[in-house]
Amino acid sequence: MSVPYGSPLQVGIALAILALVTLVVMTVTGIRQRLDFLGAAVRSIVQLILVALVVAWVFLHPAGALLYLAVMLVAATATSMRRIGLARRRFPVVLAAIAAGVVIAVSPVMLSGALPLEARTLLPFTAQIIGGSMTAVSLTGSRFRDDVAAQWDILEGYLALGANPRQATAAAGRRAAERSLIPSLDQTRSAGLVVLPGAFVGMLLGGATPAQAAQVQLLVLFALIAANVCASTALAWLLGPEFGRQRPVSL
Repeated sequence: MSVPYGSPLQVGIALAILALVTLVVMTVTGIRQRLDFLGAAVRSIVQLILVALVVAWVFLHPAGALLYLAVMLVAATATSMRRIGLARRRFPVVLAAIAAGVVIAVSPVMLSGALPLEARTLLPFTAQIIGGSMTAVSLTGSRFRDDVAAQWDILEGYLALGANPRQATAAAGRRAAERSLIPSLDQTRSAGLVVLPGAFVGMLLGGATPAQAAQVQLLVLFALIAANVCASTALAWLLGPEFGRQRPVSL
């Protein structure tokens, strides 16, 4: 059953009212982020219109799905590198960590037939996993860097006793990976009880049955956790030798 969505004009009116409410409340309460909100709002509109056009093209040309996902993977890697504060030469390391999480999490879902292997399902599902892996890698790398910098004296002691750089930083890397999993674990715990997750709501708005929406949402949640744990532990393992050789700069 298709859902009768509003026209672009009706959507525009709703967005304008929501934006006006936000700005009025910010002004009355003295919140000084009005320009930030306006910038974010305009950027989201432009980006989503462009994405909608690209995705519509991909649906008509399924072979383009892999190219689009590759572009997303590169963009996610660049974003994580900027947040962690890594040099450009470490681009392959971050890319490998994110890609490992994505491939490991998406493959069982598609190969098992839980979702059909076609552009209309592969693209949105994999895009969510790329985003989750990017967040996990960013959190892991930032925490790993800061912890190693703060505990450098202790790590130097391990190195002096004969540990190699990866062994000396293993505990810090494990803690950083553990912390990066907190958002996805909290999201999984609260799904359906505290909030209705995005995939579930999207499926319902698209006309799916509640049972179908629940199935897809479970696939997303479990795949996100699998991708996050694989991506974060891979990054910690790959960065261990570098962080263990020279004290990283804490930003």
